Amino acid sequence: MKTIQFREAICEAMSEEMRRDESIYLMGEEVAEYNGAYKASKGMLDEFGEKRVIDTPIAELGFAGVAVGSAMNGNRPIVEYMTFNFSLVGIDQIINNAAKIRQMSGGQFPCPIVFRGPTASAGQLGATHSQAFENWFANTPGLKVIVPSNPYDAKGLLKAAIRDDDPVIFMESEQMYGDKGEVPEGEYVLPIGVAELKREGTDVTIVSFGKIIKEAYVAADKLAKENISCEIIDLRTVRPLDLEAIYKSVKKTNRLIILEEAWPLANIASEITYQVQQNCFDYLDAPVIKINTADTPAPYSPTLLAEWLPNNEDVIKAVKKVMYK
Repeated sequence: MKTIQFREAICEAMSEEMRRDESIYLMGEEVAEYNGAYKASKGMLDEFGEKRVIDTPIAELGFAGVAVGSAMNGNRPIVEYMTFNFSLVGIDQIINNAAKIRQMSGGQFPCPIVFRGPTASAGQLGATHSQAFENWFANTPGLKVIVPSNPYDAKGLLKAAIRDDDPVIFMESEQMYGDKGEVPEGEYVLPIGVAELKREGTDVTIVSFGKIIKEAYVAADKLAKENISCEIIDLRTVRPLDLEAIYKSVKKTNRLIILEEAWPLANIASEITYQVQQNCFDYLDAPVIKINTADTPAPYSPTLLAEWLPNNEDVIKAVKKVMYK
């Protein structure tokens, strides 16, 4: 094993796959000459050249469309958005073309494409740069949606996404690019749609994904000092959802909390809550609690932002509530 940063895991995944398959290329704003806005494509222009690592204008609708068209004609593009907030400019290409072209063409046109970049809040960046759209994309048939929380998962899942013959949304975090973690020295690929049990416990199940899962780990450590044992599941993929992993855990702990950095209405946590009450109702000893951001645009003020975002204290309160403590 070796220890690398999250950004290095992303770069390694893309580079290894591009060495393996010449039909793969990377395009996006500042991915080439600048080595990526977050240095996630550092050195790739030098290795693969300007025909395979392509700087684009600030025109997400245009280069998303170019990528979709090239995928329909035998290429396997990776599209980097500087942030998924900017993907809204090109969302017509993602939702109406990439996600639907295989079905609408009767299978004549596959669309092997990865749209990747950071999601959710990253500090004081204002309301239009701090949005989590995982549930938007997960609501769309034809798309797969991956949200890793560490370098190991990021590399293995990105390689799987690049090899997939359907469009994949791969969502990262600006606040995780410097995170370090162990990854294998050799080749490995992780399956899409499989959650991972990150921490075993007996009293309550906490389900989360992406960078916000760190708050669950902090809460679990604090609660352990009070003899409360938390089981933590990292979804890793939100479409498809690994519901069986959640069911198995809930049947053991009999309590469920879902931590998600998203607005409260109609999010991933809402779907999990429904599925668990539908399939595990008799195992629940308390109502499911979901923890989300406040139902407002993200504030700029650091004091308000801290109140807006879920944190480990919110998790601790929820755990004690479902345990009637």
